[in-house]
Parts: sequence; C-alpha cells; structure tokens
Amino acid sequence: MEGEGEEPGGHGGGGAGGPPLRALCCRELSLLEFPDRYVIRSVDPDAPDHAFSIGRSDGLVEPLSEDLSSLTPSRVSTIYGVLGIIRLIAGTYVLLITSRKEVGTHLNSSVFHVTSMRFLSCNGALKHSTSQEKRDEAYFMSLLRTIESTPGLYYSYERDLTLNLQRTCKLTEERMHKPLWKQADPRFIWNHSLMEELIENKLDAFTIPAIQGNILSFQSVQFTLKDSPARITLISRRCNRRLGTRMWRRGANLEGFTANFIETEQILEFEGYKSSFLQIRGSIPLLWEQIVDLSYKPRLNIINHDETPKVVERHFRDVMQRYGETIAIDLTDKEGDEGRLSDAFAAEMEKLPYCRYVPFDFHHACAKGNFDNLQLLYDQIKENVESQGYLLINTDGEILIEQNGILRVNCVDCLDRTNVTQSYMARKSLNLQLQRMGAFSSSECISTYSDIYEKFKILWGEHGDEISLEYAGTHALKGDLVRYGRQTVGGMIKDGISALTRYYLNNFQDGIRQDALDLISGRYTISRSGPSPFQLNGFESLSHALLFVRNQYLPVASALIVGGLTMTTFTLNQVGRGTQHFISSVLWAGLTAGVVALVKANGKQFCSRPRLCGLL
Repeated sequence: MEGEGEEPGGHGGGGAGGPPLRALCCRELSLLEFPDRYVIRSVDPDAPDHAFSIGRSDGLVEPLSEDLSSLTPSRVSTIYGVLGIIRLIAGTYVLLITSRKEVGTHLNSSVFHVTSMRFLSCNGALKHSTSQEKRDEAYFMSLLRTIESTPGLYYSYERDLTLNLQRTCKLTEERMHKPLWKQADPRFIWNHSLMEELIENKLDAFTIPAIQGNILSFQSVQFTLKDSPARITLISRRCNRRLGTRMWRRGANLEGFTANFIETEQILEFEGYKSSFLQIRGSIPLLWEQIVDLSYKPRLNIINHDETPKVVERHFRDVMQRYGETIAIDLTDKEGDEGRLSDAFAAEMEKLPYCRYVPFDFHHACAKGNFDNLQLLYDQIKENVESQGYLLINTDGEILIEQNGILRVNCVDCLDRTNVTQSYMARKSLNLQLQRMGAFSSSECISTYSDIYEKFKILWGEHGDEISLEYAGTHALKGDLVRYGRQTVGGMIKDGISALTRYYLNNFQDGIRQDALDLISGRYTISRSGPSPFQLNGFESLSHALLFVRNQYLPVASALIVGGLTMTTFTLNQVGRGTQHFISSVLWAGLTAGVVALVKANGKQFCSRPRLCGLL
C-alpha cells in the first residue's frame, strides 16, 4: 500500500520501533504577554533557542532571535504546543494547547491527548472596524470557541501519527528526521489548514500535526498470552477532506471524498513481533443528503447529478491507489429509504469491475444482537480477506508480510453497525496473526481466552464511542452489545439518552458546529475585502429571520404542545363529570394537534443550519 507523502526506499532506520526518536517539535513552551505582542518561546532543553512573536494589533508573525531578558512581560504562562493560526476579518487567532495528557507510547514515542486548548486573540485592530465587520467577526469568534472543545485530538512531539505502520516502515532514515509536517499524510492532519502560516514562516519546531480519531489501548489491553506480554493498539485517523457533522455532511463531494472517512489500524505486539491490520470506513460515495426537519429520522434524498458515476469512480480509484484491492461492504437495510440508497450504490458499483461490492443487511441478519451471524458475511469474503493479509514485522524489523488490500465498510452513519462489523473482521485477522506468530495453534482463537477477549471487546466498544462522539456528538448506540454480547438495562437507558441527545444536537446545534469545521478546515475562505459574507444575495437577512423563528417561536410552540398535552390529559380525566369537560378535552387536543402540525410543516425553519458552505 502506498499513498500521499511517502518516499520510496528501504525499510527505514527504526521506522517500526527501535530507539526513541529525538523530539522534532518543542515539548514545552512559554507564552509571554507584552503590550504590543505575544511571544511564544521554547523552554524545551533540546530546543532552547526557538521563539516567534505575533503582533497584538496587526497579527504579524515573525521568527524571533532577539534577547528578551531585558523586557518584562505582563504575564507568563505555560503551554504545550501551537496547533495553528487563522486570520479572520479583523484579527489573527493562534490555537494553543493549554493542557495535555500522556496516554502512552506508540513505537517508543510518547503520545498525548489534547485535553484543553484556546485561541489567543490578536485583534487589536477590531476597534477600528465597521459595525458590520464587528458583527461578522463576533460570529466567526463564536465558531472558534466551538472548535476549542473539539474531542479526540492526539499528537506526538517525536513521531508522525498520520502514517500507518506499513507506511512508516518504508520511510527512509533521512525522512524520519524531517519536520513532522513533511512526514505526514495531509489527509489525516486535523489542523492541516491552520498550520499553513507556521510553515510559511519556517516555524517547523512549532508545527505539530494532530490527528482526530482515537488511541485507546494504553490503559486496558496489555495482557499476558502464554507467559509472554502482548499489547493491542487501536489507532483511528479521520480524513479532513469532508469534515462535518452527522446530518450536514453525508455522502461524497464532487471530488469523491466522503464524510466520516476513517482509517482504523489495529496493531499487535508480541514477543518482538509487530503486526498491523487496516480497515477503512466512509459514507456511501454518492451525492445524497438527509436534511434535519425536527422529525426523528429525516428522509434520505439522493441527488440526481450528471457527475455521480465519476464521483464514485474517483473515490474508489483513490482508495485502490492507496490501499490496493478493495472490498466494499454495505451494511444498509434493503427496505425503505436505506434500501433506495443501497440500490443506487449497488447500481454504480456494477460499473466498477475492479472493486468487489458485498451487500449485507446487518439489521436483518443480526437481529436481537445476534452478532455471531456476521460469520455469514465473513464466509463470503474469507478468501479475499486472507489473500489481502496483514503487515507482519519480525524481531529484526524486517517485513515478512505486507497487507495488499483493504475492507471498506459502511452503513448510513458509518458508526454503530460499522464498528461492530470492523471489530469482527479485526478479531478474525488477529487470530490469523497470532497463529502465524506461533502463539495459537490452528484450532485456537482469541475468544478461547475469555479475559483477553473481554479486553478486546471493551477496546472496540470504546473506539466506537469516540468515533461516534466526533461525528454525531454522542457515544455509540448498543455499545453494551459490543462489550458484553447482550443488551443490559443500563445500556438501554444510555442508548435512550444518546438517541435523544443526537436528536437535539442534529436539529439545534450542528449547523453551528458545521460552520466551525468549514472555517478551520479551510473549506470556507474569509475575504478581508468586499462586502460582508453574510450580506451576499440577502443571506444575512434570511439567516437572521430563521434564527428569529427558531429562538422566538420554538420555545413558545414547545410550551403550547406540553401544556396542551397536560390539559388534554387533565380534562379527559374529568370527562365523567359533565359534557363541558369533554368539549374542553377536544379543544385542547385540537389545539395541541394543530401546533404539532404547524411545527412539523415548518420543521426545517426551526432547525440549526450551516451559514457558510453548501452541502457539496
């Protein structure tokens, strides 16, 4: 498998492990505040002379070499990294890592989870802006505050996390010592757009590529297998080419990049051997949408577009070039809206003879949590999976086997069903890897060892939760089925809360979240000249009208519905006391039904919608 950002040449000096690498980015920094500028200076003993400044009024970024010992800052604070810089209409904002947590090591390099971050405001020029510019800047700044709470960001000061183990092993010694951003795969750098100004100013020591995904194994999946220590690591890498929220980023764009596209790598370490198994997930690569309208499950709409066949082909050509032979597993239902979407997907896949398309109605086959029926799916693709293989590296760092293909799994959200299926495929591959390493006989499998198997299931359950949290805003549904193999009362309550939370976020919050992601990913470009971005084609007045409707009338409508239901129930209980109470109950029921019908008919106007970019 090859991909963007790779260089040909040997197996590389220590790419698969070896001695720890030296830090390529500053590990600890001081933020010095002066009246006219901020200074970010390294206090890392391995890189003591690195510093740069940002003007508080003009946002000018400059590498700094002058001696600051004679100057007294008004405040000094400790930070742990710079994730990038963004320029808005009247100010410059620097995204800082303000706290972190070391979650373990990956290939002998420390890995950190971003636990808090904030944008440093260099917007002294804002006071000279027009009232319209101030309003626009205020909205953009509110989007930056949303970004500050982004979940699931991980990074390392020594090692690039965007490359899977197979690609890392093929890095040359020279490339291993280049700045991290030069080693990285641009698709998986969450802050790719934000890093541009740091790179332009040659501030490599401050340029940290972060991935959004999960790295969870360090706390829970170290175990002993036949008297030898072993460890399983899960790393997921979210693609930045179609970032978005669950309902506002569906399907593919015209370039063939899909929503919720994630590369998941399962790494096994045992007796000096390392093995890796890759899978990917991604939304069905058609042009389709599912616009929120206050209904629990909005209708799916397939967009008729002349480019659709080319979009599907672009997507799978790209996947094949990067990963090799591709098996597309479609887990959607075969009835209703999902059925129409699945049929359209199948029709396009018939035009691509170089990819194998495998439909599998997950809900029908695995009804009541009977996930063992995934064996029916595995039986269909077993020969392909085994021929695609996995990466295996021996104790000398030599590659014995390479993975030469990929499983691409999707459902509608690419969350709950997809995670269950990928965990099943990962378990099958893990059995093959342990048999090849000599840990298992041909008749043994991981489920034979109940304590290890429980850790494996919990690991994948936590993985599903974090991936879901990033895309849908809640933990995965039916997570207890993944962890324990059965539905528990606590799990049912948790699923109910998660379902209601998803509904609320999708309808009333995700429009703002989508704008925030479009802004920091560079999909929306701010122009400092010309008219306000919210006044083009009357957009601002329309947006304000919709916001007014939602903010003013939705609470009133909700109160009327709740009050109407309450009064209807109360008057029905009094019906036996006279005709007057019967008439009152009919009137209250009619009023409630009328308000519900009015809200339903105008559902899209009550929902939070993105203001910056269109769906495609």
